[in-house]
Amino acid sequence: MKTWYVVLALLLAAFVMAALPEGGYKIIKKFPVPGDGGWDYLTVDPQARRLYVSHGTEVNVLDVDTGEVVGKIPDTKGVHGIVIPPGSDRGYTTNGQANTSTMFDVKTLKVLGEVKTGKKPDAVLYDPATKRVFTFNGDGESATAIEAATGEVAGTVELGGGPEAGAADGKGNVFVNLEKEAMVVKFDSRKLTVTARWPLAPCKTAVGMAMDRKNGRLFVGCRSKVMAVVDAESGKVITTLPIGGGVDGTVFDRTSGNIFNSNGEGNVTVIHQDSPDNYTVVETVQTQPGAKTIALDPKTHQLYLSVAEREGKTIKPGTFTILVLGK
Repeated sequence: MKTWYVVLALLLAAFVMAALPEGGYKIIKKFPVPGDGGWDYLTVDPQARRLYVSHGTEVNVLDVDTGEVVGKIPDTKGVHGIVIPPGSDRGYTTNGQANTSTMFDVKTLKVLGEVKTGKKPDAVLYDPATKRVFTFNGDGESATAIEAATGEVAGTVELGGGPEAGAADGKGNVFVNLEKEAMVVKFDSRKLTVTARWPLAPCKTAVGMAMDRKNGRLFVGCRSKVMAVVDAESGKVITTLPIGGGVDGTVFDRTSGNIFNSNGEGNVTVIHQDSPDNYTVVETVQTQPGAKTIALDPKTHQLYLSVAEREGKTIKPGTFTILVLGK
């Protein structure tokens, strides 16, 4: 009998160890990028194996596997975000200083036109339910809906506050943070009408957002050093987890169940989804001060962060780099 107890205990321990979330992320590569200037979001196109990087007044386009610079999209003044609708031959940027979105050919990177948006467009996303691109206009306190296939403006959603990052559930609902109000706004992506407003307390200064579509959970990175987990149906804050300071990006890897928050203080907080309502902080990965935006490659599960060295408040010339995190 004692032997069976020992065997059972060993099997149970093995099961627990197998169920524990794995860490071990680290910087595995660095891609130097020519040119100077500020930066914001970056985006992976997993099919074409390209990495789109906002960089001052242009978008640098790299081979996501080798870091080779393969081209650029020019004249994107104050560029913030880039979105590549899956299966589309067109991509879109948000040009914060021009109040426009640049439409470009994803194969040739040739500019196809400019789309007028609200004031100071920042984050951008693609909604598969309507095949529309939504720009989130910070100073305009609105979202501009653009038909991805044509570049035509379908309408505007008045949000009642300055938006940051957003997510789409694929069923016709879009969710977006209102940064200062610490609130999530839900709107109908077909009718372009707001359907819910949810406070995020104890979260303050809501910026990053990612979504687990399967389980209906929103992950909101907050500069009060927490990540809030929100029920996308009821708006209830299920739990909050501690993260680093100065978060600006949040991404979810549905394969591993890991949520990554990139923090401007110089690290990435890795949180594992144990179940839809239970989460564990796995590790804090050291990166570099200022590396606050992040993109996930769903094929390799590697992560990409933009950063440059600074001398005081000035960017040090020739130091703009993409950090690649992996195992």
